[in-house]
Amino acid sequence: MAVGERSWCLCKLLRFFYSLFFPGLIVCGTLCVCLVIVLWGIRLLLQRKKKLVSTSKNGKNQMVIAFFHPYCNAGGGGERVLWCALRALQKKYPEAVYVVYTGDVNVNGQQILEGAFRRFNIRLIHPVQFVFLRKRYLVEDSLYPHFTLLGQSLGSIFLGWEALMQCVPDVYIDSMGYAFTLPLFKYIGGCQVGSYVHYPTISTDMLSVVKNQNIGFNNAAFITRNPFLSKVKLIYYYLFAFIYGLVGSCSDVVMVNSSWTLNHILSLWKVGNCTNIVYPPCDVQTFLDIPLHEKKMTPGHLLVSVGQFRPEKNHPLQIRAFAKLLNKKMVESPPSLKLVLIGGCRNKDDELRVNQLRRLSEDLGVQEHVEFKINIPFDELKNYLSEATIGLHTMWNEHFGIGVVECMAAGTIILAHNSGGPKLDIVVPHEGDITGFLAESEEDYAETIAHILSMSAEKRLQIRKSARASVSRFSDQEFEVTFLSSVEKLFK
Repeated sequence: MAVGERSWCLCKLLRFFYSLFFPGLIVCGTLCVCLVIVLWGIRLLLQRKKKLVSTSKNGKNQMVIAFFHPYCNAGGGGERVLWCALRALQKKYPEAVYVVYTGDVNVNGQQILEGAFRRFNIRLIHPVQFVFLRKRYLVEDSLYPHFTLLGQSLGSIFLGWEALMQCVPDVYIDSMGYAFTLPLFKYIGGCQVGSYVHYPTISTDMLSVVKNQNIGFNNAAFITRNPFLSKVKLIYYYLFAFIYGLVGSCSDVVMVNSSWTLNHILSLWKVGNCTNIVYPPCDVQTFLDIPLHEKKMTPGHLLVSVGQFRPEKNHPLQIRAFAKLLNKKMVESPPSLKLVLIGGCRNKDDELRVNQLRRLSEDLGVQEHVEFKINIPFDELKNYLSEATIGLHTMWNEHFGIGVVECMAAGTIILAHNSGGPKLDIVVPHEGDITGFLAESEEDYAETIAHILSMSAEKRLQIRKSARASVSRFSDQEFEVTFLSSVEKLFK
């Protein structure tokens, strides 16, 4: 009797849900149509606003070209790409209006331009308008202790909306990797959209790290120890990778900075017909006046690291390897050694990271041999590179490595991580001669540094010459040619 009653209740419940199916379908369809109408109306309003803004004083329409770069005052390799790209476009399209969306509200436009000249020796030939965004905190990783990728990506949509409401461009270029803004500007703003990808938001390597339960800066130990949490995170990563591929495929033009990035973007975005490698511009020419012979103004050797103080740069590995080198006395009759870490700090998190690195050097007892140089002018950077014997790089799967190229052009012997762009594109043989060294573990780095220092000056000079000759393909001039060729489609 009870079983029959339960069956009758279940049938009644199923009939009830079935009766709601078609009304629900109609309601959902109506809401979707209303949403499309609202979005289309917003698009029409934005197009009207764009026409009013782009009309110049003589009545002609001026093309508005905008770059989305919320941290344009940061002073890293990505910012060098931004300023070189702007300079290249201004040479070819001098009549256009140029806009940079930035969240650097604590400075004004003139200070940003002066910072670009001071750090990169780049001065633009035409004015640039800066649109200051107040909601940049929405893309700060500190705001999302969990589900960081998803949080930052959703935050970038709101930040992009703020940008779009202030200025509607004809051509929109995301130069910092916020792919979730692409469909917003393409379908709502009616823009031609392009993207320069320094590093994919998610990569197949990141999926492998979670799948194999390896500990990393983006894969906490408590997750790796729990098979269930690892599987949940893997599903989350796969879903995010799928959505990332969808939004990325909205781009009309895709530029990537290395072979490593190309492989991942082709796998995720599947837009091979409009994707090109455009190596980042490295100020190779500026470093060519540095003599290749070793200076003996001060005794000993200087080791230099160039890169922003971000967690993925893995600066602790440099300090630990350096400490191991000193403590184990791997160099016969060890000379005076000093490690100088040079980089930019974008925010308080980066500043906190530098303080942690200082404490690490104190804990390892090498604080007297380690210095930190934050946001230094270009001339000071060049001076350090001219004095250095070895350039250090420790980021796993670095997308490219502008700092690596600059070290090689300046005549330092580079010791980079055996992965990513440095392995595939930069520290490769030139005409059969080695151009630098690669390492992975703390022990590898310490041993390779000892090996380099034990070489004769003549042998080091030969490596310097080969390295300098090999980096001409990363010059500003080469970047301008390949960049303009790639974005030409956006202006037709």
